[in-house]
Amino acid sequence: MDVLGLTIMIPLLPFYAEKLGASPFQVGWLIGIYAACQLVSGPLLGRMSDHLGRKPLLLVSQLGTLIGFLITAFAPNLWILFLARAIDGATAGNLSLAQAYISDVTKPEDRAKSFGIIGIAFGMGFLIGPAISGFLARYDYRDPIFAAAALSAMSILTTYALLPATKPVSAQAEAGPGGRRLSIFEAGAYAAYFRRPLLAQRLWEFFCFAFSFALFTAGLPLFAERRLTWNGAPFGPVQLGYIWAFAGFLGIFLQGPMLGRLVKRFGERSLNRVGFAGYVAGYAMLGLTHSIGMLIAATVVTSIGTLVRPTLTSLITQSAPREEQGVVLGLTQSLTSLAQIVAPLLAGYLIQIGVLTGWGLVASGVAAAGLGIASRTDGSPG
Repeated sequence: MDVLGLTIMIPLLPFYAEKLGASPFQVGWLIGIYAACQLVSGPLLGRMSDHLGRKPLLLVSQLGTLIGFLITAFAPNLWILFLARAIDGATAGNLSLAQAYISDVTKPEDRAKSFGIIGIAFGMGFLIGPAISGFLARYDYRDPIFAAAALSAMSILTTYALLPATKPVSAQAEAGPGGRRLSIFEAGAYAAYFRRPLLAQRLWEFFCFAFSFALFTAGLPLFAERRLTWNGAPFGPVQLGYIWAFAGFLGIFLQGPMLGRLVKRFGERSLNRVGFAGYVAGYAMLGLTHSIGMLIAATVVTSIGTLVRPTLTSLITQSAPREEQGVVLGLTQSLTSLAQIVAPLLAGYLIQIGVLTGWGLVASGVAAAGLGIASRTDGSPG
């Protein structure tokens, strides 16, 4: 339900912001401010969850999302919309807290499959959420936002009523250096993790994944609006909603029961490289897209990239001791936030100056860098 609320907003927010007078570059800032607030608050929420338990902090995060949606729906101007995104970002931690919860309760050999559950949630969200957004946006742009708020409220109720509480891991968190989540103000401590060859390779891979994906998600709506038409009118949230829904269907196919069998047969590292290759080809195809048929083909190829997140997250957790996994997962969330600050600004700038093909090729190039890192043997000499 959290992901449904998120995916309802993804195809809608750029168009909603444009309706309030935003330029493409300002849309990039709107996406970036969410990530900037998350970068500051996310490690704090993670650290608190180590001491207080995952469930209470998940509830705090979900409540912030609900408040952000409600303010967004009633925003009279662009600045109030920025405020809504800042509130949502300041309490954002759902994904990293969920990953930490999964890491707490699963064995290392089961984590790729377990993290695939989050992938299924994203796939289901991208299947249903954008379709809801596209359908409701035909009537009023605020209607999908009200739907997202209702789903967010329901997620709070289900987390409270159904999610088993886990014991705090403060004893583990304080067991050794780096055994706690780091804040943005502890750059020196972050650097220590990048001095470990295998872990550093995985973290750089993750940053390339996060940066290219943020370029893609931030730029696609405004790219399609300027490049494609439907019945003589530019693409809007309705058409983008259905494209995202199609992508979600493909994601479910790859991250469902098939993922576990693929991991057993080919291994996580091989699937990780295949996923990056899908992003490289798919993003390049998107940049060259001038027709709906080409858009559909690019969506199919890009969907192969959904293999990256669950396999790479599992590889990252296996590259660190258990007592440091909360820190490392928090670090991946910080890298995601950093990517989501810079990449939307770059995407908005490229689209605003009319470099539409370049937007796709830049995303493809960043994914290619991730593929190059992933293609190294195992991050160690030889």
